Amino acid sequence: MEPFQTARLTVRELCLDDAADVLALLGSDNFIQNIGDKGVRTLDDARQYLTDGPLASYLAQGFGLWRLATRADDRFIGVCGLIRRPELPAVDIGYALMPGCDGKGYGIEAATACLEKRHALGIEKVIAIVSETNLPSRRLLEKLGLGYSRHFVFGEDAKPLMLYEMVSS
Repeated sequence: MEPFQTARLTVRELCLDDAADVLALLGSDNFIQNIGDKGVRTLDDARQYLTDGPLASYLAQGFGLWRLATRADDRFIGVCGLIRRPELPAVDIGYALMPGCDGKGYGIEAATACLEKRHALGIEKVIAIVSETNLPSRRLLEKLGLGYSRHFVFGEDAKPLMLYEMVSS
């Protein structure tokens, strides 16, 4: 996918050179609490995560999680994108921001752009999964036009999550 920009962000595919940023993001307390501990503790772990996750997704699906950076200085602020998971009934929108980047509107800006890109990728329906306790993420999903559908057990630890589905396009 070609990189693209929003009002404040540059969005592009992740690459192995992003390992240090991904390591910091996946190791942040907020990520571990709201998304889960991916076991990424070293740069080699981060490279493996990128290879097995986003990079493999780009090859297989043509989309995946994308790198988010500020347009002004190309500062890494997180990831956002579309993910096809076999356990889910549709393509999932996912996002995570670096500590200190939440509450600034970056999440809604990035997620809105990703939802717009779905049409060019041939994706009709998008869902999301979120922890019941992650109120900021739930509010963001509702702003995007997704609504609560049902509780859903997901992941290796069979964690109960909330499943959101598109109620508007």
